[in-house]
Amino acid sequence: MKVAIIAESFLPQTNGVVHTVLRVVEHLESRGDDVLVVTPDAPDVPETVGERSRVATVRAWSFPGYRDVRVATGRVAPVTEILREFAPDVVHLASPFALGWRGALAARELDLPVVAVYQTDVPGYASRYGLKGTAALLWRRVRDIHGHATLTLVPSVATQRELEAHGVQRLRMWRRGVDSERFTPDKRSHAWRRRVAPDDEKLVGLVGRLAPEKQVEDLAALADLDGIKVVVIGDGPERARLERLLPDAHFTGMLHGDALATAMASLDVLVNTSETETFCQVVQEALASGLPVVAAGVGGPVDLVDHSRTGWLYRPGRLEEMVAHVRDLTGDEAKREAFGRAARRSVVLRGWRPVCSELVGHYAAAVERHDPSGLDVVGLRHPRTRRRAAR
Repeated sequence: MKVAIIAESFLPQTNGVVHTVLRVVEHLESRGDDVLVVTPDAPDVPETVGERSRVATVRAWSFPGYRDVRVATGRVAPVTEILREFAPDVVHLASPFALGWRGALAARELDLPVVAVYQTDVPGYASRYGLKGTAALLWRRVRDIHGHATLTLVPSVATQRELEAHGVQRLRMWRRGVDSERFTPDKRSHAWRRRVAPDDEKLVGLVGRLAPEKQVEDLAALADLDGIKVVVIGDGPERARLERLLPDAHFTGMLHGDALATAMASLDVLVNTSETETFCQVVQEALASGLPVVAAGVGGPVDLVDHSRTGWLYRPGRLEEMVAHVRDLTGDEAKREAFGRAARRSVVLRGWRPVCSELVGHYAAAVERHDPSGLDVVGLRHPRTRRRAAR
């Protein structure tokens, strides 16, 4: 199978979209498939990825205030030419919005089946960046993109319901895998803990991009809790402001690979404050690391955190509930350890191989469902056919 993955972001960035694409490429290569990744250009984007997959770039510009985020707007023709030359069997749109829209139009022009993976809540992000009043416009773009997809894959029940409410159809569930050999309680390091908390405080951590949509400032509500040390793992444009707001917190900067796994396992509780998570891979990695999780009870974490067994969910905006749940877990060692054991058990079998095999099944379904005439096997006309019929 030949698969073109059009990724809204890619290396050298580090985020959930990039991580998922890398694992998909790894799996497809292991099957002997031919893969092309199409992504916005940026300094240090590799020319190849995995063992043999090629990377093609298109011109992009940096998002204001967030230089690492590259946005690829412009003509569809360059993407069309890349896809025409590669001639894929299926086009995979990874968290599509700007480049993904061009990819959807190019695939339509070339009569290619499309699997769109919804992973980023762009309308939700916009409100966090002060772009109020844009939600209706952004949801229209989401509907347009996914209206051109043969199938749209969603990572959580909450996301599926939200997309259905906004008129997106042909939805299927596709969750994410977790590397439970890398993220494991065995990586817990007492030396790391002593460096971060020499007074033996309990470590309450957050892992993620230091950006408005992650709501890291909510950790300030924990300031009055005795005997805890807040740990912030990650980097981003908000770091300087957050260091001023959280002067007693320990900021590790960006961590990768085993360094991240060690830091994660060395925490006592993970807190996820974001209210815009469609899935939240960080929560799943924390569970694999044997950590109880306290998370805002909205979006993807609702599927991942078993309330009162592997962690606690609090109502969005109710920070007093978040504080109470952290106090509960840091103050009761037996409960914290029981939650941690249950957390590990809840995800230990969610490996990337079965998850990516499931994705290949979605590819096959899209190929079978797609009909270049514009009429799919259940009688739903594709957008281009509807447009022609209207003329």
